[in-house]
Amino acid sequence: MKLLLDGLLVIVGLSGGFAVGGGLVAFITVLDIIPRLTQLTNSRSYIRAYEWALISGALFFTVIDFFSLSFRLAELVTALVGLFAGVFVGTLAAGLTEVLNVFPILAKRLSMTDFILSFLMAMVAGKLLGSLVQWLFRL
Repeated sequence: MKLLLDGLLVIVGLSGGFAVGGGLVAFITVLDIIPRLTQLTNSRSYIRAYEWALISGALFFTVIDFFSLSFRLAELVTALVGLFAGVFVGTLAAGLTEVLNVFPILAKRLSMTDFILSFLMAMVAGKLLGSLVQWLFRL
Protein backbone atom coordinates (compact mmCIF):
# COMPACT_ATOMS: atom_id res chain seq x y z
CA MET A 1 0.00 0.00 0.00
CA LYS A 2 2.86 2.39 0.85
CA LEU A 3 4.46 1.73 -2.53
CA LEU A 4 1.19 2.59 -4.27
CA LEU A 5 0.85 5.87 -2.33
CA ASP A 6 4.48 6.77 -3.02
CA GLY A 7 3.97 6.06 -6.72
CA LEU A 8 0.86 8.23 -6.74
CA LEU A 9 2.80 11.02 -5.01
CA VAL A 10 5.52 10.80 -7.68
CA ILE A 11 2.93 10.96 -10.47
CA VAL A 12 1.13 13.94 -8.93
CA GLY A 13 4.43 15.74 -8.27
CA LEU A 14 5.71 15.20 -11.80
CA SER A 15 2.36 16.19 -13.29
CA GLY A 16 2.36 19.43 -11.33
CA GLY A 17 5.95 20.13 -12.33
CA PHE A 18 5.21 19.51 -16.00
CA ALA A 19 2.12 21.74 -15.82
CA VAL A 20 4.00 24.63 -14.22
CA GLY A 21 7.04 24.18 -16.47
CA GLY A 22 4.86 23.98 -19.56
CA GLY A 23 2.99 27.09 -18.51
CA LEU A 24 6.24 28.99 -17.96
CA VAL A 25 7.65 27.91 -21.32
CA ALA A 26 4.38 28.82 -23.06
CA PHE A 27 4.33 32.18 -21.29
CA ILE A 28 7.87 33.02 -22.33
CA THR A 29 7.77 31.67 -25.89
CA VAL A 30 4.25 32.45 -27.06
CA LEU A 31 4.30 36.01 -25.77
CA ASP A 32 7.93 36.61 -26.87
CA ILE A 33 8.81 37.97 -23.45
CA ILE A 34 12.60 37.85 -23.78
CA PRO A 35 12.82 39.40 -27.27
CA ARG A 36 10.42 42.16 -26.20
CA LEU A 37 12.41 42.74 -23.01
CA THR A 38 15.62 43.10 -25.02
CA GLN A 39 13.86 45.49 -27.36
CA LEU A 40 12.64 47.66 -24.47
CA THR A 41 16.08 47.82 -22.85
CA ASN A 42 18.01 48.25 -26.14
CA SER A 43 20.12 45.18 -25.38
CA ARG A 44 19.45 42.86 -28.32
CA SER A 45 23.09 41.76 -28.36
CA TYR A 46 22.55 40.17 -24.92
CA ILE A 47 19.54 38.02 -25.84
CA ARG A 48 21.49 34.77 -25.31
CA ALA A 49 22.63 36.01 -21.90
CA TYR A 50 19.00 36.69 -20.94
CA GLU A 51 18.00 33.21 -22.04
CA TRP A 52 20.84 31.52 -20.17
CA ALA A 53 20.17 33.63 -17.07
CA LEU A 54 16.54 32.54 -17.10
CA ILE A 55 17.42 28.86 -17.57
CA SER A 56 20.24 28.95 -15.00
CA GLY A 57 18.09 30.73 -12.43
CA ALA A 58 15.21 28.30 -12.86
CA LEU A 59 17.55 25.31 -12.56
CA PHE A 60 19.44 26.76 -9.58
CA PHE A 61 16.33 27.55 -7.57
CA THR A 62 14.73 24.22 -8.50
CA VAL A 63 17.76 22.41 -7.04
CA ILE A 64 17.65 24.61 -3.93
CA ASP A 65 13.96 23.88 -3.45
CA PHE A 66 14.28 20.17 -4.25
CA PHE A 67 17.08 19.57 -1.75
CA SER A 68 15.69 22.06 0.83
CA LEU A 69 18.94 24.01 0.87
CA SER A 70 19.15 27.24 2.82
CA PHE A 71 21.78 29.91 3.16
CA ARG A 72 22.53 32.33 5.96
CA LEU A 73 23.57 35.55 4.30
CA ALA A 74 24.23 39.00 5.69
CA GLU A 75 21.30 41.40 5.53
CA LEU A 76 23.08 43.57 2.98
CA VAL A 77 23.61 40.59 0.66
CA THR A 78 19.99 39.55 1.15
CA ALA A 79 18.88 43.09 0.32
CA LEU A 80 20.96 43.06 -2.88
CA VAL A 81 19.56 39.69 -3.93
CA GLY A 82 16.06 41.02 -3.23
CA LEU A 83 16.80 44.14 -5.25
CA PHE A 84 17.99 42.13 -8.25
CA ALA A 85 15.00 39.79 -7.96
CA GLY A 86 12.69 42.81 -7.85
CA VAL A 87 14.34 44.35 -10.89
CA PHE A 88 13.95 41.06 -12.75
CA VAL A 89 10.28 40.72 -11.84
CA GLY A 90 9.66 44.38 -12.68
CA THR A 91 11.27 44.18 -16.09
CA LEU A 92 9.50 40.89 -16.80
CA ALA A 93 6.19 42.50 -15.86
CA ALA A 94 7.02 45.52 -18.02
CA GLY A 95 7.76 43.23 -20.96
CA LEU A 96 4.49 41.38 -20.39
CA THR A 97 2.40 44.53 -20.17
CA GLU A 98 4.05 45.86 -23.31
CA VAL A 99 3.19 42.66 -25.14
CA LEU A 100 -0.40 42.63 -23.97
CA ASN A 101 -0.94 46.41 -23.95
CA VAL A 102 -2.64 46.06 -20.58
CA PHE A 103 -2.14 49.58 -19.27
CA PRO A 104 -3.40 51.50 -22.32
CA ILE A 105 -6.54 49.35 -22.46
CA LEU A 106 -7.10 49.69 -18.72
CA ALA A 107 -6.54 53.45 -18.86
CA LYS A 108 -9.08 53.85 -21.68
CA ARG A 109 -11.69 51.78 -19.86
CA LEU A 110 -11.20 53.73 -16.64
CA SER A 111 -11.11 57.07 -18.54
CA MET A 112 -7.64 57.72 -17.14
CA THR A 113 -5.63 58.25 -20.31
CA ASP A 114 -4.36 61.61 -19.02
CA PHE A 115 -3.24 60.01 -15.75
CA ILE A 116 -1.50 56.85 -17.01
CA LEU A 117 1.92 57.93 -15.70
CA SER A 118 0.44 58.64 -12.27
CA PHE A 119 -1.35 55.28 -12.40
CA LEU A 120 1.91 53.47 -13.15
CA MET A 121 3.80 55.36 -10.44
CA ALA A 122 1.09 54.52 -7.89
CA MET A 123 1.41 50.84 -8.79
CA VAL A 124 5.20 50.97 -8.48
CA ALA A 125 5.01 52.84 -5.16
CA GLY A 126 2.49 50.35 -3.80
CA LYS A 127 4.64 47.39 -4.80
CA LEU A 128 7.73 49.03 -3.31
CA LEU A 129 5.98 49.90 -0.06
CA GLY A 130 4.49 46.42 0.26
CA SER A 131 7.86 44.79 -0.35
CA LEU A 132 9.57 47.03 2.20
CA VAL A 133 6.91 46.35 4.84
CA GLN A 134 7.22 42.61 4.23
CA TRP A 135 11.01 42.73 4.43
CA LEU A 136 11.33 45.10 7.39
CA PHE A 137 8.70 43.37 9.55
CA ARG A 138 9.67 39.87 8.36
CA LEU A 139 6.12 38.98 7.37
